[in-house]
Amino acid sequence: MLVSERVLKWAVNFYPPLFFQRVWVTKFEKGFRGVRVKINKSLLNRNTNNSIFGGTIFSAADPFIPLLFHHMLSHKGYKVKAWSRSAAIRFVKPGHSDLYFNIVITDSELADCEHQLNNVGKYRKSYPIDIFDRDRNLRASVIIEMYVRNLNFNENTVSGEQD
Repeated sequence: MLVSERVLKWAVNFYPPLFFQRVWVTKFEKGFRGVRVKINKSLLNRNTNNSIFGGTIFSAADPFIPLLFHHMLSHKGYKVKAWSRSAAIRFVKPGHSDLYFNIVITDSELADCEHQLNNVGKYRKSYPIDIFDRDRNLRASVIIEMYVRNLNFNENTVSGEQD
């Protein structure tokens, strides 16, 4: 389903797994080229050390890169499935306050993705996400390996063979 950046923002903000973890999208960039996310520290995501649960931080980073690619490509006419294939996190310091991160997809990354989808039918790449507190102190680093499959890909079309 094709939706605008504004509609997706509100849909994601009230999606229960993110809503109850206090993960809040502040903005999807035009054309789904990026997203700004805030993790609000609250009673719902605080651990015994009075910092944000590591699982909350990890789950906040997980969905956004595949979500961006899915929407960018869908708006260009592709029929795709996108998901996080794997992920790794390195906690640097506890998050004792609200946390923030931004993701930006460049023109060259999108072009590379489209090239792979058109010629191979799938695209896989790892993207780093750094998560900061309000003073720009690094709190966690996440690497998301994203996978996209072109559901309309036909190998015979690419190789020039006919059925």
